[in-house]
Amino acid sequence: MFYDAEEKKKYLKANLSQKRYQHSLNVAAECRKLAEKYGEDPDKAYFAGLLHDVCKELSGSEQKELVLKSGFAVCREELETRSLWHAVAGAYFVKTFFGVEDIDIINSIRFHTVGRAGMTRLEEIVYLGDLVSADRSYKDVEKMRKLVHSDLNKAMLEAFAFSIKNVVKKSGMIPLCTVEGYNFYTRLMKE
Repeated sequence: MFYDAEEKKKYLKANLSQKRYQHSLNVAAECRKLAEKYGEDPDKAYFAGLLHDVCKELSGSEQKELVLKSGFAVCREELETRSLWHAVAGAYFVKTFFGVEDIDIINSIRFHTVGRAGMTRLEEIVYLGDLVSADRSYKDVEKMRKLVHSDLNKAMLEAFAFSIKNVVKKSGMIPLCTVEGYNFYTRLMKE
């Protein structure tokens, strides 16, 4: 499949803030690097990373409308957490408005915030690429970047743990798919 990233960049540049657009470029670049390292299609990974936040700056009502229209399985915790809507909305948006049919790209956008058990390599790459992109500056980001480039499964487990800790600190709700993802990578590391 041909991934027209240049055309999508024009759309993103026109529809996202400069900061969000730059973040999208950074995530795309990180996804390309990770794809090259871990044997995924670099162009496909770049494309998915570029579009991961396509709906992030839509209004809450626009995001929720897309989530509800999507037909995707969305748990109650996701529906009650506005900051998670953009991922589901984005997956539906790229499928419906950009005509993306590749389920791996759609799912990598859909699950880039919450994760899940049994993620494909592309899903893992977009999940981690978003977490360690060049614009990220949280405590221990350098440690996470090293881990992402040395052990993908260990990085996924750390990323899930990091995500869950952050949600707990904010007294937020944890979607079941996130818990299942954490348990999946915990088992994988023990085996």
